[in-house]
Amino acid sequence: MRLGMCGAFLPDDMDDLTSDTCKRVRAMGYSGIFTRFKKNHPHTTSRAKADRVRQLLADENLALFQVTGYWQNLVTSDENARKESVRTVQAALQLASWLGARGIDTGPGSMNPDGPWFPHRDNWTATARKQLVKSLKECAPVAEDTDVYLSMEGHQLVTLESAEITAAILDEVDSPRVTSDYDSANWITREQVFDTATAVKHHFNVLKKHIISCHAKDIWIENRLALHLQDGCPGKGLMDFHTLFRQMESLSPDYPVIVEGATSEEMPEVARLLHQIADECNIRVLDTHEVPA
Repeated sequence: MRLGMCGAFLPDDMDDLTSDTCKRVRAMGYSGIFTRFKKNHPHTTSRAKADRVRQLLADENLALFQVTGYWQNLVTSDENARKESVRTVQAALQLASWLGARGIDTGPGSMNPDGPWFPHRDNWTATARKQLVKSLKECAPVAEDTDVYLSMEGHQLVTLESAEITAAILDEVDSPRVTSDYDSANWITREQVFDTATAVKHHFNVLKKHIISCHAKDIWIENRLALHLQDGCPGKGLMDFHTLFRQMESLSPDYPVIVEGATSEEMPEVARLLHQIADECNIRVLDTHEVPA
């Protein structure tokens, strides 16, 4: 298994990524990163900027596990908007290739104008699923040509509302480069939150070969009179990370598990916790260029 991190002190602008930042990541025991680079639009970012980051990461022995797909609306029935979303994801794949990234991470988008992960009744329709398949089929050739994974992240509030629907859509797209980035918290329900091990095993059983990376994020249920499940920093909630690690390792010891939801201050302790869990599971945490046994 490989361990990575995202968010926290990683910059939003790739021009601000430095050797000191990379050394800070390495010192905590992570061998790779997921960078969102929100300030670097894929249609306007030059290859020269990407090449600098690629060389910097190589010099610092740090892998780029994922970059962002910019969370476009791939499910809209507005064909002009959908085609523009596809064009942006295609550009994100090309930029990821220049950066030397293993893949991009994106969700399907949402019909809610307030954000790509927020609920809308039209997100869960057959039409939305049909539009998502169409969009991903149009993105697939670019993912295959650039040799970059287009990893889809699901959530209960968007079109990829379950492992079952995600598997069905990825089966229909049928591309080796259009895959699942499994987020440990996003499909956990009230019925499952006190038994996340069973839920995680079910998700992996359904998705199987589609999962090629994972976001390690915790989840807990809060003392409120309206149901609220809160996700966040690993170690703060009810996620069974031992089960998560064993499931990921069973797919491939080469796949990255990327910490999500931790602040800069929390990240070192999270690294210690996850290394401890891996050790308890007899899972070897691989460094950047180590080859799985």
